Amino acid sequence: MALICVGLWWVMAIVMRLLPTTDNHWTRAYILIALGIPLVIWVWIAFNPLVAFFVFLSGCSVVRWPIYYFYLWLRRRGS
Repeated sequence: MALICVGLWWVMAIVMRLLPTTDNHWTRAYILIALGIPLVIWVWIAFNPLVAFFVFLSGCSVVRWPIYYFYLWLRRRGS
């Protein structure tokens, strides 16, 4: 059931990317992140950490720009 929900999350992400937006999809990225974190935890509990890690990586490939900007923010704070 957890992997079916991950698949539905992917379909939702694809549909969200296809629809036009005025804020360059940032609001939708935050929604996907908010829904994706519990999914990764659920997959971790239902399967094992390795499967959850691959689900996490696949989610990171969808919301890569917020993660990239978060990385840049961390680098700036550390300097």
